[in-house]
Amino acid sequence: MFDHLRRPLGLAATALLCLAMSGLAQAHPHGWIDLRMRLVVDDEGQLTGLHQSWRMDPFYSLVVMEELGQASGEGGMDAALDQLGSEIRDNLVAYGYYTELHLEGDKLGFDEVSEYTVLERGGRVEFIFLLPLSEPQPLVGQTLHYQVFDPTYYIEIVHEEEGQMPADDALRVGGELECETHITPADPDPEMVMRAAMLDVTDEAEPGLGRHFAETGEVTCR
Repeated sequence: MFDHLRRPLGLAATALLCLAMSGLAQAHPHGWIDLRMRLVVDDEGQLTGLHQSWRMDPFYSLVVMEELGQASGEGGMDAALDQLGSEIRDNLVAYGYYTELHLEGDKLGFDEVSEYTVLERGGRVEFIFLLPLSEPQPLVGQTLHYQVFDPTYYIEIVHEEEGQMPADDALRVGGELECETHITPADPDPEMVMRAAMLDVTDEAEPGLGRHFAETGEVTCR
């Protein structure tokens, strides 16, 4: 089902591939992730990291939980979820953790993720992690933009919604700064929409296709 997360998710690769090939999904995207983002800010008003929660869609979650239950050994489900988290974390490194971050137009870099967990919430698998910045960045008087997307657009990543609007906790800023937040929906070119629609489950999309379908989070602090 999740082509680009087949590599990060490893354990569920065979089952997910079989389900994807069954005809249930015939064009990109083949699944989705609900995103919640919290900017981590220190006492000096500097951005130090992005705390992200990725909540997998119900169908995908069901398949993963069933396979983890079958594969879990003496450690049980908790150990299996820990192993899954390690696989996701390790394999996302090559893709920049699916995250691009710009401050006043300058692209920012990240350090490797060391704080992460995987849990089951409301029948859905959730991957929670802290993505640290390479260097802390002051936010006062600055505007920040970020996008979180699967480069191949096999998975659609959208901010969690309530009543067809972004949830209150879909984008938050930690600390005591006064900040305005906004989430802009994707507005892909019709040609990009057509390219995505023509991709079959077995096709490998061109690198960067997912960027055209990514929502943009914007934060301006005073």
